[in-house]
Amino acid sequence: MIVMPGAADRVPEPALTARGRVTRERIVAAAAQLMHEHGVAGTSLDDVRAGTDTSKSQLYHYFADKSALVQAVVGRQVQLVVAAQQPELDELDSLAALYRWRDRVVAVNSERACVGGCPLGRLASELAEDDPRARAAVKAGFEQWRERLAAGLRAMRARGELVGGADPDRLALAVLGAAQGGLLLAQTARSVAPLEAALDLALDGIRVHLSPGSAAVAGRHVPAGPSSRPGE
Repeated sequence: MIVMPGAADRVPEPALTARGRVTRERIVAAAAQLMHEHGVAGTSLDDVRAGTDTSKSQLYHYFADKSALVQAVVGRQVQLVVAAQQPELDELDSLAALYRWRDRVVAVNSERACVGGCPLGRLASELAEDDPRARAAVKAGFEQWRERLAAGLRAMRARGELVGGADPDRLALAVLGAAQGGLLLAQTARSVAPLEAALDLALDGIRVHLSPGSAAVAGRHVPAGPSSRPGE
């Protein structure tokens, strides 16, 4: 089951008209951009009001306080992070597919010149110690990401491509951890090299759990290391 971000802790949203939903989404999008650029602590409600040309009463109509707005921002960032990895993230049914996902993650980061890092990672570093509700929402977002990785690995194990003793959940957690660490190092180095290395080693960890027949096929079509990919 895919875990939705912050489902247990999300602030209930008021019933909105179509126009109201558009306005709310505009506010959340602007707040997400400001918080990504300046941090949550460095973004005030007045900053959001100025950036969206909304009145104080209008802002409080949609969000009771800054915490409620932060919750909405976390939800939006989860959606954007997952969407940026599609369709590869939901097509992880083979080792070759995992490498295609790896290449997409690297390409997206390269297109951004390694600036900004992972939006979820940035929110986690800022909110995890001081805002339990926001931390829970970010945790749920990471869980949604991990579950998508695990779903593909479960499918591989069900087809016999992974040995029976392989733990898809643990392997998915390792891949996600590699992605997060690689994204952070890529951000500081302004180079995708750390991200490539982290993901390649994580996928090597999956390779060792391939069944003998699948390993032989993978050996022919998915070379180890970053030098080549299927079809190259």
